[in-house]
Amino acid sequence: MKQNKSIYLIPVMLCFFCMGFVDLVGIASNYVKEDLSLSDTVANTLPSLVFFWFLIFSVPTGMLMNKIGRKKTVLLSLLVTVVSLFIPLLGYSFGIMLVAFSLLGIGNALMQTSINPLAMLIIGDKNLASTLTFGQFVKAIASFLAPYLAMWGATQVLPSFGYDWRVLFLIYFVVGTLATLLLWATPIQEEMQEGRSSSFADCLRLLGKPIVLLSFLAIMCHVGIDVGTNTTAPKLLMERVGMSLNDAAFATSLYFIFRTIGALTGSFFLRVMKTRWFFIFSVVLMALSMALMFGGESKAMLYTAIALVGYGNSNIFSMAFSEALLSVPDKQNEVSGLMIMGLFGGTVFPLIMGFMSDAMGQAGAVAVMAVGVVYLFSYIPKVKH
Repeated sequence: MKQNKSIYLIPVMLCFFCMGFVDLVGIASNYVKEDLSLSDTVANTLPSLVFFWFLIFSVPTGMLMNKIGRKKTVLLSLLVTVVSLFIPLLGYSFGIMLVAFSLLGIGNALMQTSINPLAMLIIGDKNLASTLTFGQFVKAIASFLAPYLAMWGATQVLPSFGYDWRVLFLIYFVVGTLATLLLWATPIQEEMQEGRSSSFADCLRLLGKPIVLLSFLAIMCHVGIDVGTNTTAPKLLMERVGMSLNDAAFATSLYFIFRTIGALTGSFFLRVMKTRWFFIFSVVLMALSMALMFGGESKAMLYTAIALVGYGNSNIFSMAFSEALLSVPDKQNEVSGLMIMGLFGGTVFPLIMGFMSDAMGQAGAVAVMAVGVVYLFSYIPKVKH
């Protein structure tokens, strides 16, 4: 049952903010690498592990929504996320961080699969892409705050906490708990699916529809570039300009600042212009960014590249997701699960980038991301809405 009670979007948007917690893995992996003296390949297993769980849990989550509803599924995702944020407050070792990041990935897989259909339940089909883009704007706020919170914890004396850069886990734990309570208290009516529930095979069979498969691959590339830039941007500045990690951490924030600006302005542009034209504009910006990252040797060039990819990549997810969701209106929960499974790209890209950067420097990592940008150019003819 569609509802026009837009006030219910407030707790849903706070959930989008909690969704952004997953992006702390970029700056966190850099601090863990420095603290524990890890190689790029080993350190990149942390963000890769986070996004591995999207491959396992996304489609089952779409099936779970059919049984327990979208709101309860989002609540479950928040509970798992809150637990993942609490674990690093108890101790600090590579094993502990692996467990925490695994739970963070599982919680985020549950959340990303269920939050978009929950938002659609409230807002309806109209302006879906712009609404999801505004949700990505809210998510991006949490994303770009994470490096600042980590830098603050790493450079300030916090005797009452004793968590150094890990104070960001404490802050996000409190916010996650508040979001859980607020959504739990919000009355959202939804009609449960009648008839036989879709099986895992039924969900995967939807990949046989070209637009679903191609949108799935577009989302893989989007998140691969997202996580890749998140982890590689500071390393580029450290390698090319000689910055320290604490100074270079600003690069991650810069990326998310422009992702935030892109999501906010994108929610407007997607209401007044065709999605296809905005998609083309976004991918062209990303291509320019890759060229600057590959050859840039100055701070100004690298900062420009990071800003361009931040803005360009900010709306790719929403546009590809809405294309797929609107193409199969009677299987939206299942399609949502498949699209979120595409976030597995956050596992594939960093692993390959880690090997390439160990072999030939950060230019190798940039080359891997550039492959994703090339695919997004090929997706342009499929953007119809």
